[in-house]
Amino acid sequence: MGAVRVKICGLRTAVDVSAAVAAGARYLGFVFFPKSPRHLDIQQARDLAIEVAPGVAKVALVVNATDAELDAICAAVPLDMLQLHGSESPARVAEIRARYGLPVMKAVGVAEAGDLPKIAGYEAVADQILLDAKAPKGAALPGGNGLAFDWRLIADRQWTKPWMLAGGLTPENVAEAIRLTGARQVDVSSGVESAPGVKDADLIRAFLNAARV
Repeated sequence: MGAVRVKICGLRTAVDVSAAVAAGARYLGFVFFPKSPRHLDIQQARDLAIEVAPGVAKVALVVNATDAELDAICAAVPLDMLQLHGSESPARVAEIRARYGLPVMKAVGVAEAGDLPKIAGYEAVADQILLDAKAPKGAALPGGNGLAFDWRLIADRQWTKPWMLAGGLTPENVAEAIRLTGARQVDVSSGVESAPGVKDADLIRAFLNAARV
């Protein structure tokens, strides 16, 4: 089945990026969302992204971003993918994909079985789907809350596009999550932090090692 591909999201420093790449991460996530403790401005993200060697995907995470915001990000930061983590409609996903010519990953929040049918609408327009724990009502952040959903909801399910599992993953539970869901890609942010927005190189290495099941 091949190795599980890991995305480390919310990287904020060159040390973080180096730790993620050295551990074997295949995707690096840069957050453009001011409410997040992992938020970067465009210059910070550019400085980090231009140092990443080819072969590791640089992903911009945005939340209901406007064209003007995306124009500024894409013009300055060398990116390989856009991750849409807001309430973007399938039509908006298709619009962004066409406008910027980059692969698009759409995050879909999951809390119960009734959340799964909406995935189909995004499969038709996105290049990848990210299945994340749905944020609690009133939460300031749409993701990165350290919450997991019931992985049994997606056990043995197949989708037409590549998908990634996120939400509450840690070095301690990622192997079980992979076993239960069959995920071949996983995404972690708060699960490899010592404090909100502060990545821990030891936890990053432990996560990548645990994901090699």
